Amino acid sequence: MTNAHIRYGIIGTGMMGIEHIDNIRALDDTSVVAIADTDPGSLATGLEAAGPGCTAYTNYRDLLADPTVDAVVVVTPNFTHIDVMRDVLASGKHVLCEKPLCTTTDDCHTLIDLAQDYDGVVWVGLEYRYMPAVSALIDEVRAGFVGDVKMVSIREHRFPFLVKVGDWNRLSRNTGGTLVEKTCHYFDLMNLIIGERPVQVFASGGQSVNHLEEVYDNERSDILDNAFVIVDYPNGKRAMLDLCMFAEATKDQEEISVVGDEGKLDARIPTSELHLGTRSGAGVADIGNVVTRPIVNETIRHEGLHHGASYLEHVDFAEAVRVHGSAGGKAAGAAAVAELGTLVSLEEGLWSVAIGEAAHRSITENRPVALSEFV
Repeated sequence: MTNAHIRYGIIGTGMMGIEHIDNIRALDDTSVVAIADTDPGSLATGLEAAGPGCTAYTNYRDLLADPTVDAVVVVTPNFTHIDVMRDVLASGKHVLCEKPLCTTTDDCHTLIDLAQDYDGVVWVGLEYRYMPAVSALIDEVRAGFVGDVKMVSIREHRFPFLVKVGDWNRLSRNTGGTLVEKTCHYFDLMNLIIGERPVQVFASGGQSVNHLEEVYDNERSDILDNAFVIVDYPNGKRAMLDLCMFAEATKDQEEISVVGDEGKLDARIPTSELHLGTRSGAGVADIGNVVTRPIVNETIRHEGLHHGASYLEHVDFAEAVRVHGSAGGKAAGAAAVAELGTLVSLEEGLWSVAIGEAAHRSITENRPVALSEFV
């Protein structure tokens, strides 16, 4: 199946569903042959984006029963992922599930159990690891540029949450909360960069500016719009998230810093620069040891909403599907897929949710929270 044409079905054709369609259509030897959504407007937009020959369903189970679909992308509201993925994992189809995997770690555990013997590629859409500047930073960390990683700091200062169909993302019970819905990406990066599992979280956050007067079905929006989250790892390594969602007046929306015993790396987005600094050993400031490297990935055919990250994610997902098929199924395919080094597993999705859920518990109960309470 190395060069096989892959036929996709998209479950959920809101904003991110269209983003996935656009990326799939930018690939070679792929097409979107089916879409499913319960909202007529979203379904119509999805059909237009997918192009000729696409079948539209109002029930995603009909899409899963469609024999022309090889792989599905789940892009439904967060709280529906558990039920949709249950059905996907009964279908035999390859699947990429958008982040967060689920709104709770309990539901993530359920999906991991269901997928134990699944004969197909199962991927979680934590695409921030594919942003060119972030990917370059990770490569430098793995090459040993900073030495032994000691600290990771991630700052996102951005605009408020966008409006979604039915305003489902205005209530924490639907999203898992801001620190699951939005920042699971960053917790995934912390785990990936440090290369270990966290042991404790301490967080402070609140709803200070955004959505304060918004009410939906007599329920006031409770979405946090700012937080500090400290994540402790074994051997004294630690990471921190600085989130503000009423900071539109910011040049670089995201800054990711990694400091080790030999140097420091900074990735800036959307400037797409990587700053590389080595310690001189003199114990004084030495700006002359900092090099700025513009990061450009010329293989990206569709930049979309995430600076080309979703496109690069789909390149690897499609390759994983083809490798799995050419290897003759799960047993041989799993090892072959692992060689890609980029498979984002259900376990990675679980840990990114667990840190967010622990952070929310820390804010609510005003205490450090051990990850053992969740994982």
